[in-house]
Amino acid sequence: QVQLVESGGGLVQAGGSLRLSCAASGRTFSNYAVAWFRQAPGKEREFVAGFSRSGGSTYYADSVKGRFTISRDYAKNTVYLQMNSLKPEDAAVYYCASGPQLSSGTVGYQFWGSGTQVTVSS
Repeated sequence: QVQLVESGGGLVQAGGSLRLSCAASGRTFSNYAVAWFRQAPGKEREFVAGFSRSGGSTYYADSVKGRFTISRDYAKNTVYLQMNSLKPEDAAVYYCASGPQLSSGTVGYQFWGSGTQVTVSS
């Protein structure tokens, strides 16, 4: 059974930074796409950033380009999301997801974490 566990969320002032972690157990991230999504109250879950299946390519939503960075530590089987210059509109529950192919849609991801809350005060 694969489990994804996110951590690192919290309350931060606008302009601040947070680093989210997604740790996998039961299987490695190798040969699987990994993505971060977020969902704000009353809104649909949206793609934030992700690694391709090969791990060689990264993709970002336009809204976070230049501010967020996705990275991975193969030894720790963990994927990170470094979030800088946070804005109030970045506030959401952030989810980690893994599946056979990277997609900006939620369909196709086999495994999801339970999410971590990010709150940004103005």
